Amino acid sequence: MTTPARKAGWVAIQLNPRSGSRSQRGRVLELERTLRAAGLRPRVFEDRDELAGWCAELIRHEGDALICIVAAGGDGTVADVFNRFPGAPVAILPAGTENLLARFLKIPQSGRAVGQIIVEGARRKLDLCQLGARRFALMASAGFDAEVVRRLHGARTGRIRRSSYFQPIWQTLRMYDYPELRLWVDDQPAPLVGRLAIAVNLPAYALGLPVAAAARGDDGFVDLRLFQRGSAFQILRYFLNLLTAGHERLGDVCSLQARRIRIESDRPVPLQVDGDPAGWTPAEISVLPAALEVFVNATAAGGQPGV
Repeated sequence: MTTPARKAGWVAIQLNPRSGSRSQRGRVLELERTLRAAGLRPRVFEDRDELAGWCAELIRHEGDALICIVAAGGDGTVADVFNRFPGAPVAILPAGTENLLARFLKIPQSGRAVGQIIVEGARRKLDLCQLGARRFALMASAGFDAEVVRRLHGARTGRIRRSSYFQPIWQTLRMYDYPELRLWVDDQPAPLVGRLAIAVNLPAYALGLPVAAAARGDDGFVDLRLFQRGSAFQILRYFLNLLTAGHERLGDVCSLQARRIRIESDRPVPLQVDGDPAGWTPAEISVLPAALEVFVNATAAGGQPGV
C-alpha cells in the first residue's frame, strides 16, 4: 500500500553515535536535505530521552504530524525505536555492522535514497515477536550464539565489527557446556528438548546464514529451529550444514512454526534478540501480528507480500 507523505509533517531521526562515523553523519545530512526539499521537517536526535519528550509534545500540540521515526544506525537502533515507540511508523537509514532488516527490505545506505523512500510513502506491515518486555523483528535464540552475544557485549568498548566476534566465538567454543533446553510449543502437551534454539521471524541472519529461509515475517508465525545436540564438534557440524541450508535435512534438528514458545532449563541459559543480550531463561516468545509499520523501497520490494 502506498500512502503519500503529508508535506507539513515532521520526520524524527534517531542517530546512534556508536553505529557509525563521518560517513554516517554525511548520510544523515543527505537525508535532511532530501526531506527539506520535499517540504518535510526533519529533526535529528542523539539523546533518546530528548526524542521521547519531543514526540510527546508533538503529539500533544500537532496531533498526527509525525510521519515517521528514522532509525539511523544498525539493527539495535531499529529495535530500540520500535520498542520505545510502539505503533509509530519506522524508516531505516542503515549504518550498522550487519543491517539485516534494511538488507531484507532492500534499503540502501544512502541518505538521499532513504529520504526519497519516505517522500514516496510506501509502507509494509510486518510481524514483531515479543520476549519478556522486549519486541524483536529478526530472531531470538537461547544457547550457544546467545552466549557469544553476551560475551561480545560484555567486552564492548566501541563500534561492533564482524572481526569483533572472533574472540567471543573462540571463548564460547572452549568454555560453553550446552545446558539442556525444554521448549513448550503452542498447546503441545510435551516439550521438545535441545541445546540451541533459534526462533526466526524474518529470514535475515548474520553472515547470510539461511537458518529459516522460508520464514515470512507477515504470516503470524515464528519459525523455530531446535538443534538437539550440544558440543563444540556438533556446533561446528551444524554451522557447516547451515552454510548450504543442509541443517533442514538433519535428523537432530527440529523445524516447525509456532505462535508461542516457552523456553525452560534447569539453570539459566543466555538469550539474545536481534543481536543484543536479552537476559536468561526461563522465557516466552510470542508473535505480534502486523505490529511494525516500516517504510520500504517500493521498486525493490515489488511483488513482496504486504507491500
